[in-house]
Amino acid sequence: MPAKVRPTKKQSQLLEFIGIFISEHGYSPSYREIMKALNYNSVASVSLHINNLIKRGHLIKRDHAARSLELVNGGSSKSILTNEVKPDQEKWLVEKVEHLLREAEQRARPVPSEVDNLIILVGALKILGLDAAATSFTSRIKSLKS
Repeated sequence: MPAKVRPTKKQSQLLEFIGIFISEHGYSPSYREIMKALNYNSVASVSLHINNLIKRGHLIKRDHAARSLELVNGGSSKSILTNEVKPDQEKWLVEKVEHLLREAEQRARPVPSEVDNLIILVGALKILGLDAAATSFTSRIKSLKS
């Protein structure tokens, strides 16, 4: 593996975009998505930057397949390392917990593992700073346990 060379400003922007995209979608962006997001003129420009980042030790491309870019450890961006939740993510997460809680409440006897999972999700809400949502679910989960 080559020694890491500090990325240029453009390369840092590209690494940050890839990191955020992967954290939001679970897979890497296509070259065309990168081109549009970072206002490059061509996919060839994206390819050039990607190849340089691979050579510099910041990215890995698995099996030379589409959407197979991975950040090398230590190459993640600041926004990935925070526990910030965007409003649309917060809404989705709260709705997901609400849905699972409603399903459990509709059962005559909720499955213990289902209740345990809800407790874990409420803990995650607290970690993410969504205390109000977590508090609103806590009493309902307690009633499931009894």
